[in-house]
Amino acid sequence: MKGTEPDAGVLVRVAEGDAGALSELYERYGGPLFAFLFRLAGDRGTAEEILQDTLLAVWRSAGTFQGRSSVSTWLFGVARRQAHNRLRRVPPPAAAEPCDRADGLPGPEELAVGGDWLEAALARLPLAQREVVVLHFLDDMAHQDIADVLGIPVGTVKSRLHHARTKLRESLDEQMA
Repeated sequence: MKGTEPDAGVLVRVAEGDAGALSELYERYGGPLFAFLFRLAGDRGTAEEILQDTLLAVWRSAGTFQGRSSVSTWLFGVARRQAHNRLRRVPPPAAAEPCDRADGLPGPEELAVGGDWLEAALARLPLAQREVVVLHFLDDMAHQDIADVLGIPVGTVKSRLHHARTKLRESLDEQMA
């Protein structure tokens, strides 16, 4: 059972009111959760607020963890719900400013690591597709884990990933033209 992993014991301590255990989870998962939330929100401040909301939700609901998934999958699910709650109320931030290159086109390094065009392309994806892309490529989650986090079938994960890849490829083609 996935719930028997060491983090499950930490989550039990959180449910018992151990603030140190919550800090322990934050130390392990704060970075990946923030990266996920930043990619969804597109804004550092909003992502930080959603991460705080996530930690508060974990504090309040740790006792509901049933061990049907890994703790990390459960945490990403909590973060996703908090992001949806926040992002439904707040319009998405404007796209990032273009890079400072004289010709305005990304260089090879920027293309290799993403650059501003990737951030803009991700921001243009529908939220459902953006979640799948971020979890798969940036958080390195398997299809089944993504399905668990999002509460959808694996086939839907694959479909959303396929459609997102197509849109990102079109965006890259436009950028290179």
